[in-house]
Amino acid sequence: MDINKYKVTEPVELHKIPTQEPIEDAEKKLKRVRKKIANLQNTMYAEGKYSALICLQGMDTSGKDSLIREVFKQFNARGVEVHSFKVPTELELKHDFLWRHYIALPAKGKVGVFNRTHYENVLVTRVHPEYVFSENIPTVNSLDDLKDDFYHSRMERINQFEKHISDNGTIILKFFLHLSKDEQKNRLLRRLNIPEKNWKFSAGDLKERKLWDTYQECYEDAINRTSTYYAPWFVVPADDKPTARLIVASTILEEFKKCDFKEPVLEPKLMDKIDEFKAQLNNE
Repeated sequence: MDINKYKVTEPVELHKIPTQEPIEDAEKKLKRVRKKIANLQNTMYAEGKYSALICLQGMDTSGKDSLIREVFKQFNARGVEVHSFKVPTELELKHDFLWRHYIALPAKGKVGVFNRTHYENVLVTRVHPEYVFSENIPTVNSLDDLKDDFYHSRMERINQFEKHISDNGTIILKFFLHLSKDEQKNRLLRRLNIPEKNWKFSAGDLKERKLWDTYQECYEDAINRTSTYYAPWFVVPADDKPTARLIVASTILEEFKKCDFKEPVLEPKLMDKIDEFKAQLNNE
């Protein structure tokens, strides 16, 4: 698979990018890919030199939760952490907008998965600028203070944040699950039609759906301004869930391969005594 076709290296227009790209036997291929990722993740965990931050963004019903379940199911549980960012808490609002994301970053050797990410601060808050008032920022007193420049400044700070953690050994991969409006309608209807899925439905989903075009514009601007060589965005066709999962998994695999993780070795003084240690155990 050529993962570079999904990587954002120049400005994109989301309405020109397909949301469907079915791949034959995607589920079978995913099983092989995720096993390879899990093996590399074990080595990364043992080496303790790198960490990885996998960022997932997308409209409601784009498949983030099920993607996490299917892509990372073979990972060593000790080496992966999933964080789902919802409405900021009172404590989180007493800090800058990146604080709650910074403290959730994966330690060296671990993979962190952000289900919704620090980009919510230039997406949801841009569509609903009144939300920013709860942050109690000294320079924000009215909606007039929340123009494009405000959000572009935040994007610059996000770029700096990602550059900083990248320089410290964090592999950053950001995925936008590109869903069509028609497919979102189908998935919302399934949540309503299937009793076992009713719990997933929220009336707020319909309110946000009415703002679809605005969200697409905000996503496009954020992706174009923050896709960098150290923290690239990948626009993933998401109308077919198995395809989206395979693309994300394959991208992670290829990027992990580039890092050439190495198993740690014993200190020379211990290596020299391996036979002695074996003899001690065998002679018990």
